[in-house]
Amino acid sequence: MLNHPITAKVACVAILLSLLWGGNSPSIKIGLEGFPPFAMAGVRFILGALTVFVWVLVARIPLKMNRAERRLMFFLVSVFVLQICLLHLGTGFTLASHSGVFISTGPFFLALFAHFFLPNDKLSPIKVAGMALSFVGVVLIFGEGFLASATEYLLGDALVLMSGIILGARQVYTKTLTQSIHPARLLFWQASLSIPIFFVLSAVFESGHTITINTRVVFGIIYQGVVIGGLCFIIWTVLLWRYNASSLGVFGFITPISGVVISYLILGEPISNALILGVILVGAGITVANLPKGRNK
Repeated sequence: MLNHPITAKVACVAILLSLLWGGNSPSIKIGLEGFPPFAMAGVRFILGALTVFVWVLVARIPLKMNRAERRLMFFLVSVFVLQICLLHLGTGFTLASHSGVFISTGPFFLALFAHFFLPNDKLSPIKVAGMALSFVGVVLIFGEGFLASATEYLLGDALVLMSGIILGARQVYTKTLTQSIHPARLLFWQASLSIPIFFVLSAVFESGHTITINTRVVFGIIYQGVVIGGLCFIIWTVLLWRYNASSLGVFGFITPISGVVISYLILGEPISNALILGVILVGAGITVANLPKGRNK
C-alpha cells in the first residue's frame, strides 16, 4: 500500500485544499437561499461528476467496473450519502459553530481508524499531541458557541458528530479502495451514483420547497460542485492514494478557521477574538504531527 511521508510540497497542497474547503460552508449557506438541502446536494454532485469526467477523458481512464468493484462502490456510496445527510440534517438542528467543531473531529477518527486498518499508519505520541493542539485551536475559535444554550442543540450536535465519525471512516476506506481502483473512477462513480439518491430524498422530503435561481445562488452551487466536489475531491483522493492518511488528516483542522474568515469576508459574519490564537495552535499542531518522529515510514 502506498503510504509515503508528507513532503513540504504535499503540505502546501494540503493547506491550499483545506483553505478552499473552508469556503464550502459559506457556499452552502448561499446555495440554500435558492435550493433545499438534498436538491442542492444532487446539483452539486452533478457538477462534481462532470468535473471528474473531464479528468477521466483527458487521462483516458476506463470507467467500467468489475463485479467486485461494484460491491465495494455500493458500500462507499451508501456511507458517502449517509455522511452528507447527517451533516446537513445535524447542522439544521444546531449552531453553525457547533457543526464546525463536530465535523472537525473527522481527522481524529481518520487517524484512529487508520491506526487499526491501514498498515504503517499508526498513532504515535507526537502525532496525537499535534492533533490535540490543532483541535484545541479549533475549539477556542468556536468556544463562544458552546457557552450559551448548548443543551438545546444536543440532537444536532450528535448528528454532526456521527457525520464526523463516518467522514473519518470513509476517508480510510477511500484510501484502501484507491490501492485497487483508480481514484478517478472511484470519484466519478461515488458522485454519479449518489446523485439519484439525493434527488429521491428531495422528492420525498422537499416537495413543498420552491427553487430560486440568481447569480449569487449559482455561484454558491458552482463553488460546491466544481471547486469542492470536483477539484478538491480529485486532488485530496490522489493525496490519500499516495501519502500517509492520518498525517494528511491533520491539515483538515485548517478548514473551519478558513471558513470563519471566508464567512466574514463574503457573508459579514463576525470573527471571534480567539481566531489568532486558534490559528497559531492549529499551525503548531500540524507542524508537530508531521515531525519526522511523528511519522510512520
